[in-house]
Amino acid sequence: MDALPVTSGELLCLASSLAFSGLFYYLYRKKAKALARIQEAPKLQVDDGLPDLLSATSGQCLHYVALEGIVLPAKAALSSQHHEELQGVIQKLVLKEHRLIWNSLARSWNESERVVSEQVYTVPFALASPSAEAVTRVSVESPLRAVRLPLETVYERFQHPTHGFKDLISHYLSGEKPKGLLETEEMLRVGASLTGIGELAMHPDGTLHLQPPADGSNYFLHLGDWQTLLAEMESVSSFWKGAAVLCGLTGVAVILYALCQAYQQRRHKQEQEEQRREFEALWGSGDTATESGEDASEDACIICLTRPRECVLLCCGHVCCCFRCYEALPSHTCPICRSPIDRVVPLYQA
Repeated sequence: MDALPVTSGELLCLASSLAFSGLFYYLYRKKAKALARIQEAPKLQVDDGLPDLLSATSGQCLHYVALEGIVLPAKAALSSQHHEELQGVIQKLVLKEHRLIWNSLARSWNESERVVSEQVYTVPFALASPSAEAVTRVSVESPLRAVRLPLETVYERFQHPTHGFKDLISHYLSGEKPKGLLETEEMLRVGASLTGIGELAMHPDGTLHLQPPADGSNYFLHLGDWQTLLAEMESVSSFWKGAAVLCGLTGVAVILYALCQAYQQRRHKQEQEEQRREFEALWGSGDTATESGEDASEDACIICLTRPRECVLLCCGHVCCCFRCYEALPSHTCPICRSPIDRVVPLYQA
């Protein structure tokens, strides 16, 4: 069986599309699995009924729950460095340097960033009920192990540097130009509504703790309710699903294109074989005429000058060669006018 007429570029495109499709499908399945776990998890709120609920369960533990409450510090809270009235339980300070890098290929300046410093501070905190009458609190353990920190930006400032003439010259010579420093402060503020998804357990001392699941499932801390988190994860899951389908369709398109090329190639060979049979039927009469010594110089092939002209070259219509010489042409062009030969038909002379 003939090999498929696939170029190296098409093979690279096929391999890349299949590889990316597999990667995106893996990410989609991972997100879909986490999404299913959240949908199946019990949805609870911090109230005074939680201790009784955990006492009634085996091991005094719920392995995966979605718990909503209000953030309260267990001890002293953290104060914002730029807004003294703001207090939180998690604080993240980031300083980023933004630079412009000269791209010689695109002939333009591309922006890049580098983290100069990053500091994260935490204090013990718990989730409480919005109701002032409830006294139950759930301590949140290992918040830094969450999939994403539930922070909101409370301060942001971009500092533009001052450049002298010598600095500008050195920047253009080195191909790097400082753009500025971005300073940000993010916090999980006291009193924020937080949804924690993880393992809820009661310790021997009667305290409640929300902690990362022991089975390795995702640990979420999300600002807002669990429906918002579910909608975000559904959006991400749909994106990876669409990317996997798109890459898969690209691979299928490459395969169909290769099959189409193989079909056209096989059909062309079949047509050539049919033409060969037709010309072989004419070769017998031509050979008889040559053996009998008949003068056919006027109808002789312009290439070999021995055999009669047997084929019509289309689309130009020239009758100038025999079929054997047509097959031996180095390029698929007419020997007379050099126009491309689309097809050839036998010449029947009465």
